[in-house]
Amino acid sequence: MKVAILAGGVGSRLSEETVVKPKPMVEIGGRPILWHIMMHYHHYGYRDFVIALGYKGEVIKKYMVDYCSLNRDLTVKLQTGEVKIHGDVSVDWTVDLIDTGMSTLTGGRIKRLAPHLGDETFMLTWGDGVSDVNLKKLLEFHKSHGKLVTLTAVHPPARFGHLDLEGDQIKEFSEKPQTREGWINGAFFVVEPGVMDYIDGDDTQWEREPLERLAEDGQLMAFKHTSFWQCMDTLRDKVLLEDLWQTGKAPWKVWD
Repeated sequence: MKVAILAGGVGSRLSEETVVKPKPMVEIGGRPILWHIMMHYHHYGYRDFVIALGYKGEVIKKYMVDYCSLNRDLTVKLQTGEVKIHGDVSVDWTVDLIDTGMSTLTGGRIKRLAPHLGDETFMLTWGDGVSDVNLKKLLEFHKSHGKLVTLTAVHPPARFGHLDLEGDQIKEFSEKPQTREGWINGAFFVVEPGVMDYIDGDDTQWEREPLERLAEDGQLMAFKHTSFWQCMDTLRDKVLLEDLWQTGKAPWKVWD
């Protein structure tokens, strides 16, 4: 089964970093967040990735092309330019890097990937969020209901202190890593190829018409994930993820 990753957005709210690179290449612990996401899937046995490129896609292409040399020992003959690579890389990925356009919306990017995904079930996520979601259980849940799409529903991270009020009196104040109520779309989808019929073209936003119509048709199911999930929308989010990684408390690091 292939894993589709949308990595073409501009990431304007991380402009401190994304002036020179796409958001999926913003680093956590010295590695692009895209690498962290791919390592999560690799832990569960996924090795075939299809990445939708857009804004500064050449940066992702260069990283993948150079991955082996950057992560192995080398012997370089400067006179001839010959490079000999020593040892094995720890991952055996096959990565399709597909240019899906600069201004294409999320639904359009998915549809442009269709020829590379084949006529089979595929995983789908964004290139800017990490989680410790159990992908084996996610797939089992998807297979159990027979619908076209499963999305991972998560509790959004609490950015501020939670208040329990009784009138004007605060009965409890707490800083919680997750809110207690409400579910949002946390991505980490499992998708059947039939969803392509719900996407009109490049100007289709996946989170609008396709998901709305899938829900109306009874073809959209939620896999409830109550553990860690965090998107990287802002510099504050990046700092949070970096701190978790550096302190050895990164919940999304499910691999050894």
